[in-house]
Amino acid sequence: MKVAELAREGNVTAETVRHYTRQGLITARRDPVNNYQRFDEQALVRLKFISQARQLGFSLADIKQILQQADQHDSPCPMVRDLLKEHLPRVRERIRELEALAERMEHAMESWQDMPDGVPDGNSVCCLIEGQSFPPPSEENGTYTPDTGRSS
Repeated sequence: MKVAELAREGNVTAETVRHYTRQGLITARRDPVNNYQRFDEQALVRLKFISQARQLGFSLADIKQILQQADQHDSPCPMVRDLLKEHLPRVRERIRELEALAERMEHAMESWQDMPDGVPDGNSVCCLIEGQSFPPPSEENGTYTPDTGRSS
């Protein structure tokens, strides 16, 4: 299969296939005639596995470890259980952070409803945001930072 065919069969984009190939998660051989990447059925099996693992929140680094263990004919299932056990508390914490963010956003929308629009004057950018006060971050109401996905 060519990249596009594998992508279609695996329900991903061609760029995803190329990325996973560069990461060493799936492998291809080069067609000696035209130098195209050619993938076999094993690549499709792995691609589908990667998609399923991603849906469970596994990172590509996690998936690479799982695949390496499987390639050594050693069951990766204990590792998978351990990884999931390790990730779940972080996911729950992120959900709490996002809930707190949603509450702050709802509060801001309510309080901004009847406020007039301001014009930047060199001392301010947007009076809505600058006029809003937020509680300081704490363990109970972490501040979610969208660009990093981490609490600040």
